Amino acid sequence: MMPEPVSLASAARPAASRAKDLGARVIATAFFSGHSRFAPGTAGSAVGLLLFVPLSWAPLPAQVGACIALFFVGVFAASHVARRVGLEDPGIVVVDEVLGMWVSIIGLPFTPAVALLGFLLFRALDVVKPYPADALEHLPRGWGIMADDVVAGLYANLLLRVGLLIWPFA
Repeated sequence: MMPEPVSLASAARPAASRAKDLGARVIATAFFSGHSRFAPGTAGSAVGLLLFVPLSWAPLPAQVGACIALFFVGVFAASHVARRVGLEDPGIVVVDEVLGMWVSIIGLPFTPAVALLGFLLFRALDVVKPYPADALEHLPRGWGIMADDVVAGLYANLLLRVGLLIWPFA
């Protein structure tokens, strides 16, 4: 018995689906740092800090645009991976930490002190989840995964700005 011929459209669909899965996984896990056995959120934040280095030289509007773009791409990727693994907010998804890290230091002088303090403040605030981060975490799918970290990043950024006004360490 001869196998049924496969059309080009049906043959391409699984490849396109695999490419979409891989792309979403690379983005959602921040280049697989979310698979870290030790503190995947911290690993994702560290990747975020490293990815911000070239962005730190860009003008503020470009930094804001990159954050907005990463937010929407992150919502898609986080939603896709969460659906694929069957969890609401899987620990491997750390694109939210990347964005939160970016928001923590956007528009500030990119110095080692600011980078370190931004990292520490963001990690602490991401764990504590001050209002409204705790409420936004309950938004559906990738929206909740991403939104709470944006708020934690905003709080970290504001605290850094106040710190720079009081004690200009940068």
